[in-house]
Amino acid sequence: MCDTLCARGACGTVFAKNSDRPVGEVQLVAPHPRRPAGGTRYTQYLALPDEGAAATVLARPTWLWGAEHGVNEHGVAIGNELVFTVVDPHGQPDALIGMDLVRLGLERGRSADEALEVMTGLLDRYGQGGVADASTDSPYFSSFLIADPRSAWVLETAGALWAAKPVGPTAAISNRLSLCDDWTRGAAALAPGEDFDRWRDPATPTSLADVRLAASRRFLAAYDPDRWPPSAVAAHLRDHGRGPWGAPGAGDLPQAPPAPDAGDPGCFTVCWHLRGYQATTSSMIAALPAAAGAPVRAWAAPGSPCVSVYLPLLLSGEDAVVPRVLGDQAVWHRLAGLRDRVEGPEGADAIAAVRSVLDPIEAELWEEAAALTGEPATWRPVAAAWSRRVAEAVRSLSRSG
Repeated sequence: MCDTLCARGACGTVFAKNSDRPVGEVQLVAPHPRRPAGGTRYTQYLALPDEGAAATVLARPTWLWGAEHGVNEHGVAIGNELVFTVVDPHGQPDALIGMDLVRLGLERGRSADEALEVMTGLLDRYGQGGVADASTDSPYFSSFLIADPRSAWVLETAGALWAAKPVGPTAAISNRLSLCDDWTRGAAALAPGEDFDRWRDPATPTSLADVRLAASRRFLAAYDPDRWPPSAVAAHLRDHGRGPWGAPGAGDLPQAPPAPDAGDPGCFTVCWHLRGYQATTSSMIAALPAAAGAPVRAWAAPGSPCVSVYLPLLLSGEDAVVPRVLGDQAVWHRLAGLRDRVEGPEGADAIAAVRSVLDPIEAELWEEAAALTGEPATWRPVAAAWSRRVAEAVRSLSRSG
């Protein structure tokens, strides 16, 4: 389960995603350098001709080659969602999986349009299939939000079938097909004007996605990316069903997440907590600048954002500065322990205690990053200090429990 959104203004596009994965699956954030074309590129299950790669920053479960979400040096950002379709993913041979397509789109796309062409071309040639959830040995298909500073696309799939639609100033996707006959590009096997929703699995309730999708759309209806800082998006990504964290009128700190009852839509919140099954294990916000050549600034939170810190990062040309703590498995596991604590009987008291420590740190990190130029050399020593500070705070919180 995941939630992805974007909002475009005069200054560029803000992109964000919460990646919801099995509770014990480590997901880390790391930079990946440019690479020239030549040789072979090994995805999760296939070997492809290597066409080279742009510099990227990717959030990736450690057992997967592909990425849940990420951004590249050209200001393209992509995130994917599991979708339920009438095409049985268990009947497909190993091919490309959704995370492969995210990574390949970012490696090869210099714009949202180009990333879409890359991803759909790969779908046409290789198809989609293979285990994407190791905890249940399950394959699945994906939908995608692809954005750059000037445009965005929703791409939905059912096996090798696909349909895509350009979106306006705002867009949000969740774990369901959303395109009907309004797509503008599609696989050759689709008839013109065919309703893509016919490929949605009617046996799978859409309530698990509808509640979260409605929350993101309400947020986007009020959000102005040219006036509101990305911290407002971080607040939305911490939504436990009571609106963005700390937003005016939202009331006190959110209470403990609802009890995990898969039949209760109230447990399907943007900051996902379904004990023993899935949780938000990584989150990212990226500001994709409209100005040519401007660096990409982003903020990534390891683990569930309600008990984590969004650390600033920079991608300037081929040079990326990503705080080391985002790739630290020990810190990820400590944050998972904090998530377990706020889901437990301590509930609201535990989450308030965690935020009382982490909120001031996050605010200071964002303030320090805002004062930095886009030169990577000015970021590196500061990013190292951020990593140490966050790691120590998380370690201290873990001990206090």
